[in-house]
Amino acid sequence: MHRKRLAWSLGLCLLAGASLWVLWVSVQNWLPVSYLPYYLPCPEVFNMKLQYKGQKPFQPVAQSQYPQPKLLLEHRPTELLTLTPWLAPIVSEGTFDPELLQHIYQPLNLTIGVTVFAMGKYTRFVQRFLESAEKFFMRGYRVHYYVFTHDPAAIPRVPLGPGRHLSVIPTQGHSHWEEISMRRMEAISRHIAGRAHGEVDYLFCLDVDMVFRNPWGPETLGDLVAAIHPGYYAVPRQQFPYERRPVSTAFVADGEGDFYYGGAVFGGQLARLYEFTRGCHMAILADKANGIMAAWQEESHLNRRFISHKPSKVLSPEYLWDDRKPQPPSLKLIRFSTLDKDGGWLRN
Repeated sequence: MHRKRLAWSLGLCLLAGASLWVLWVSVQNWLPVSYLPYYLPCPEVFNMKLQYKGQKPFQPVAQSQYPQPKLLLEHRPTELLTLTPWLAPIVSEGTFDPELLQHIYQPLNLTIGVTVFAMGKYTRFVQRFLESAEKFFMRGYRVHYYVFTHDPAAIPRVPLGPGRHLSVIPTQGHSHWEEISMRRMEAISRHIAGRAHGEVDYLFCLDVDMVFRNPWGPETLGDLVAAIHPGYYAVPRQQFPYERRPVSTAFVADGEGDFYYGGAVFGGQLARLYEFTRGCHMAILADKANGIMAAWQEESHLNRRFISHKPSKVLSPEYLWDDRKPQPPSLKLIRFSTLDKDGGWLRN
């Protein structure tokens, strides 16, 4: 009798286990798993904005715990990925629900900051940048534009919507565009520490010689955000223009690297972005002390740091396109792109 009961018990346990397994597989197949990360706001903002009594704050995964694969596919598909190897979402059209995100983020009363540098002849791009941003960038949210320039009088006063502000930050000019590029990380980290931390929740660092062409919204918010460079999203890793000289602090070995990110778009939550830009600035100073300039100046250092400090969200080339290139079928929408310009004249 005892053996019969034991056999019945074991049989029921096996049946229950099999049922649970079938249910789990069904749920996995039904849920759009790769889309779920886009629906959730940055955990740090939830902790900051929604302090529920008696509830422990969410603890994000430590950066060192992210998988950091040494080898990726050497030949990249032309179709856009939706997830990185360390499980960060890659944002592109069709991978998020804009209405759902509005319902999630709107009650948080966020303020998003934007830094642009308008040095030398680049002041001519400010008006078009701001006008396009007012049309497409974070509509319905508070926005604070910070324009760094050596010539405040040259910055046009573009009409801004409710809750949107413009601050002109006087900045020392430099005779060479390479020096301007190398100083940007320093200026951003100082700005976060001195002012932006008390005014905005997130900060995007963008190039001024670009325009918004379609909506850019809260799907882009994250702890640390990078954008895939439009010239290298569909080429083998060996062709990425990383700094390959071991003497530079921006050095990337042949077996390293995930994506090649553009220096024209990056951002994140203030504390993380401060650490990131300050780290890049320290590396730039170390190179300068040794008489070295990285292959692509700050972009080389940005890519080096993103290898060891993985972005929590990656933007597809929709958010950083080059208008001189034909739009491939894999890009359903161009949201932010460069203006066609005479680079030699601007940098002279």
